[in-house]
Amino acid sequence: MAFVETKDLHMHYELDGPANAPALVLSNSLGTNLSLWNAQLPVFAKTFRVLRYDSRGHGQTSATLGEYTVEMLGRDVLQLLDALNLDRVNFCGLSIGGMTGMWLAANAPRRLTKLVLSNTAPKIGKLDTWNQRIKLVREGGTKAVAQPVVEKWFTPEFRAKHPDQIAKTRHMIETTSTDGYVGSCAGVRDFDFWEQAGIIRAQTLVIAGTHDQSVPPSDAQKLAKQIPGARYIELPAAHISNVEAAARFTDEVTAFLRA
Repeated sequence: MAFVETKDLHMHYELDGPANAPALVLSNSLGTNLSLWNAQLPVFAKTFRVLRYDSRGHGQTSATLGEYTVEMLGRDVLQLLDALNLDRVNFCGLSIGGMTGMWLAANAPRRLTKLVLSNTAPKIGKLDTWNQRIKLVREGGTKAVAQPVVEKWFTPEFRAKHPDQIAKTRHMIETTSTDGYVGSCAGVRDFDFWEQAGIIRAQTLVIAGTHDQSVPPSDAQKLAKQIPGARYIELPAAHISNVEAAARFTDEVTAFLRA
């Protein structure tokens, strides 16, 4: 277990894989921690120096009060990279993690080699929906939204076949700091990067889930078309495609990064 102290965070991270291998940063979805990538880690760590981290207010990283922005989350990543002396990295982010990747690619392009944007879009959801979720969590904590969130995140078939995974994911959400969750909800709510997506120049892979209710494949396809040269693939999954279609996700990302 390792931590970096930034100017306002006690930031939890884990490093795996060969010390001299190319670096790969994995960035989580809202309400989860770095264990979200457990299925990918054994394969990724054979080829890459894998950096997983808990984003602001999630997992074992401290929470700050107030509303977060995606820029704030992106700058957290840059501080972590600086502290670990990682100059250039590959970056794979899912949902809000993908938003963080977009911001980094546009604002710190020399720090990224290749970019994977999974189950994400430059704008996710509507203002009223996010404000309603923020209200629910402020009043009842993250337990108030955990069950409906996991029902949206995974297809009914996957939930029926993998109750242990569903329980684990629900527990991650329920144990996320209220301040961290609410702050991050505000970050997703206020992020609109459609006009800036076209300036991304990193080699990019966009991954969508056929059954994703949070980010419909049409949004992911539009994103891929806006980023010059981006590749697009669609997996038989809902929102958390790296869990629901774990083997295919791992294979596709590995092939893209090694090409």
